[in-house]
Amino acid sequence: MTLPFVPGAGRTGSSPGRLPAPARRAAGEPRLVPGTELVGEFEGSGYRDPPQLVCRPDGQLVRLPGLLYQVVRALDGRHEGRRDGHHDGHHDERAAARRPGDEAGSTGTGKDAPGGGSVMTRVADELSRETGRRFTAEHVAYLIDEKLAPLALTTYSDGSPPPPARRSDPFLAFRFRLAVLPERVTWFVSGLFAWLFHPLAVYLAVCVFVVGETWVWASPETVTALQAVLTAPGSVLLVVFLAIASCVFHEWGHGAACRYGGVRPGAMGCGIYLVWPAFYTDITNSYRLGRAGRIRADLGGVYFNALFVLGLLGLYAATGFQPLLVAIVAVNLEIVQQLLPTLRFDGYYIVADLVGIPDLFSYIGPILKRVLLRRPADERLRALKRWPQIVVACWVLCLIPVLLLQVGILLLNLPRLLAADWRKAQWLLENAGASGHQILGTVSACLQIVLLALPIAGLLLALVRPTRSLLRFLGRKAGLSGEASPGT
Repeated sequence: MTLPFVPGAGRTGSSPGRLPAPARRAAGEPRLVPGTELVGEFEGSGYRDPPQLVCRPDGQLVRLPGLLYQVVRALDGRHEGRRDGHHDGHHDERAAARRPGDEAGSTGTGKDAPGGGSVMTRVADELSRETGRRFTAEHVAYLIDEKLAPLALTTYSDGSPPPPARRSDPFLAFRFRLAVLPERVTWFVSGLFAWLFHPLAVYLAVCVFVVGETWVWASPETVTALQAVLTAPGSVLLVVFLAIASCVFHEWGHGAACRYGGVRPGAMGCGIYLVWPAFYTDITNSYRLGRAGRIRADLGGVYFNALFVLGLLGLYAATGFQPLLVAIVAVNLEIVQQLLPTLRFDGYYIVADLVGIPDLFSYIGPILKRVLLRRPADERLRALKRWPQIVVACWVLCLIPVLLLQVGILLLNLPRLLAADWRKAQWLLENAGASGHQILGTVSACLQIVLLALPIAGLLLALVRPTRSLLRFLGRKAGLSGEASPGT
């Protein structure tokens, strides 16, 4: 799955910021970028001051402090009569059903004289009334020009267009992707399966899955099936096909969980995560839900993997076809992989939504400085509640040793692993025609060789960025030491 999220502007402080120099006073007036949608409070967040969410026209959510959100609301002009921060699962439908001409960015009052000053004066008066502090048009111009317009949420205070919207670039994010199913198709497909998230259906499915898994791993038939299938090229290809089908069904689970919660899933597609082929579903709208709804959306994919296993078990019980058992083992490996919180798999998002912090990786540096270097907590850490700080710190302090251990094991065994993979690849190619089907055997051999190479290539690629950052950090330290040494 994928969750585009823009961190947004920093804290605005307890009083209005410095005045712009000079204040913008052109003939235009500030307005929201058309298509911008106010979502409301980020429910179940781990921040001391819960941020407010605004959805940009490109689908990315921007996290704003309360003061900036009030400016956006005042510019929106459609919030009169709505309870601040209120939203529900049908927000999207309401937004799609607006009257013609009721576009985001209109002031909605029709009382402002031409020129940006009157609009900013109205916004300043509204801010002063709601916050109990005195704001002027110049203060509003500063907030718009320095905070909101750079995020592509509003025009500048003189009505000039904002810069192009920048998409977030989080660490180890899913970068190379292609949408295959548009949002309207995802909405339809998700509706076919949303009923599977009824509590009774979930309870029954989990109970049957536990019983079935116990039999699979305790039965000697599983070992026999593995030995028989891995030497048959046709069976290997069938297992790979079923594993891919399980991945697709996994993504439908995320979408169905969103629809069950009352929000729209986005497009579904495929791409490359690091070096692994992967599927994704845009479930950014799950941030409109509370903590329970977000975690349901996170677990929806693994839940549908479990349902896929139940389908394979039913087919095996009816046919006794051994590749089905091997496919169940492959799906189990996929479930384990998805629950790992070290990369941006489902387990990572589960931890993030449990603590209400969207991007855990961004806290690695602050946590290490706080714990290892004994430096005071920076602004990002102070903005978190106490227990999310503890959970994030535990996650970071567990993640770093695990990654270092994996790297150490990989580097120590890399020559042996490469030699073993090379021998295995040679053996696969030499025996490609042993089954009597040369083309089928060659395709199966090539696919297995790719599967052998992907884990090592993926881990090495994942280490490129942190290694580069570490080298830059050491270079800066060496430069500072060199500058200081002459004075000693």
